Amino acid sequence: MKVLKLFLIALVLLIVAGGVAVFIVARNMLQPVNPASTEEVRFVIPKGQSIARIGERLTEAGLIKNPWVFRLLVKQQNAENAIQAGSFLLSASMTPAQLIQEMTKGTDDIWVTFLEGWRREEMAESLSELDLPNYDPQEFLDLTVGKEGYLFPDTYLVQRSITAEDIVNLMTSTFEKKVEEDLADQIESSGKPLDEIITMASLVQREAKGAQQMRVVSGVLWNRVDIGMALNVDATLQYIKGYNQAQQSWWVPPLAVDKEINSPFNTYKVAGLPPSPICNPGLDAIKAALDPAETNYLYYIHDTEGQVHFAETLDQHNANVQQYLR
Repeated sequence: MKVLKLFLIALVLLIVAGGVAVFIVARNMLQPVNPASTEEVRFVIPKGQSIARIGERLTEAGLIKNPWVFRLLVKQQNAENAIQAGSFLLSASMTPAQLIQEMTKGTDDIWVTFLEGWRREEMAESLSELDLPNYDPQEFLDLTVGKEGYLFPDTYLVQRSITAEDIVNLMTSTFEKKVEEDLADQIESSGKPLDEIITMASLVQREAKGAQQMRVVSGVLWNRVDIGMALNVDATLQYIKGYNQAQQSWWVPPLAVDKEINSPFNTYKVAGLPPSPICNPGLDAIKAALDPAETNYLYYIHDTEGQVHFAETLDQHNANVQQYLR
């Protein structure tokens, strides 16, 4: 009995000691990493990032001690859906609870998305719909004259106080990084000037969907360029005509009469590439212009379902027209 009594006492003491240790560790995990820190860190939460990943990144950034404690606190505070995407100024002097509170507040940032294939006017309009007090659409249009094709379409996190000049600089610098720098070897090995590549990419962007289809369309159009054949790209007619007020669109399907429009961009009347890009292409289209599919196709059409049908000869092309469009 004496032995059993001693064992029970020892067990109770062990449990108490363990509880105290857990309490001390947990309390420590809830304290700031560095209470004396005066440095602020800009921490960006992308859209859709999980709480688990946010906790890991906070730990990696030296802002919290343990990602699991962070996750438990978020759950305890019912903040799973309250933490927002955006950028936040955080400090290692803040407790995990304070960090969570900070990340559930509204931010001074906004996510801006520019779709692949937009022309610069569409970008200007899209920005006008946002609450950007220092943005001037006319200034954006003035600053982007001659930059069609080089305004990289992407989703950007920007401050609401951003100006038109800041936005243009951000998009062009992103183009330089993702295209001119990252694709430098492919551009050099293509043997083609960058302006021709981007102009071709802009046509491919408007004429095809998906990386593989883009490569085939690119192959067709480069084949035509090589033999001096007119490109016959409808998107160039849409670019010439511009905004259609009735249909409230920049890309209304052209009419047969539009093929007679006198313009250097009319690829039905003028052989070769148009003088400059007709939109701002994404990476897939640019890569397709750099690496077209090797093909003997010279023709393609889009059917009523948006599918593309290719042909090597005019007879095959006419047969496709009869089968899919009439």
